[in-house]
Amino acid sequence: MTAQARLLTCGTRLHLQHGPIDLIVGVDEPSRQRAFAAAHARFAGLLDELVAELPELRSPVRAGRPRLSGGVAQRMSRAVRPFQDRFITPMAAVAGSVADEVLAAMRANAPLHRAYVNNGGDIALHLAPGERFVTAMQGVDGADLGQITVAARQGIGGIATSGRHGRSLSLGIADSVTVLAESAAAADAAATLIANAVDLPGHPAIRRNAAHLLDPDSDLGAQLVVTGCGTLSYTDRAAALQNGLRVAERMATAGLIRAASLHLQGDSRLLDDANALTNRIPEHA
Repeated sequence: MTAQARLLTCGTRLHLQHGPIDLIVGVDEPSRQRAFAAAHARFAGLLDELVAELPELRSPVRAGRPRLSGGVAQRMSRAVRPFQDRFITPMAAVAGSVADEVLAAMRANAPLHRAYVNNGGDIALHLAPGERFVTAMQGVDGADLGQITVAARQGIGGIATSGRHGRSLSLGIADSVTVLAESAAAADAAATLIANAVDLPGHPAIRRNAAHLLDPDSDLGAQLVVTGCGTLSYTDRAAALQNGLRVAERMATAGLIRAASLHLQGDSRLLDDANALTNRIPEHA
């Protein structure tokens, strides 16, 4: 199957799909058609590039390894390099890196005022001076978790969400963690690690299994991933969220992220150096 492209009925958004990659591209006028053409051109063949380097992309990052050649693969590697002191593979940043790559092609071929590439909730964002972007945070049950408002002056180019209800396996119990960063790839990698850290190791309410038993192709191998989590007390929720918040705070101090919103069973924690997030869920449910 080849890459597919179609203009949505609204006429202002482009849908790009190839295998597991599903993008929604939005661009404000006057350069919409040129930007859409550039996005489509770059998207064609992108999945094949990733597949060609898949064994390396599933390998843990360490000094000098893995060595990658594709544009998206290199974005993935750069995004996870700051975290190579722990287990992480370039796959932790794949969705955000794809979004960044397509947006970069658009920016190189058309003057843009406001544009975004949404890859399953991981969003690469371009805002010209004076522009802003507003979107919602939503729970797995459809609940309104809050709002994200990004202004051009904040220097935020990426939004990403991770958690145990997402598309990938998770080492932690977070329902969701949303991160804002300089790029979608950086936000994607950080959200993955913060969501992993929202955890209570050894807690009897948490069920786990080896990742490779659930998905033989998982980059997590034999590591134990969360397959279920029973109802937790407020004390347990607070402890798990605090574990994740400490990781987010270290990332923010290092300049790797700008904001993070952590959610678990109706409770939340917020880190917002950019003043871009509004949580609907109180921090002391």
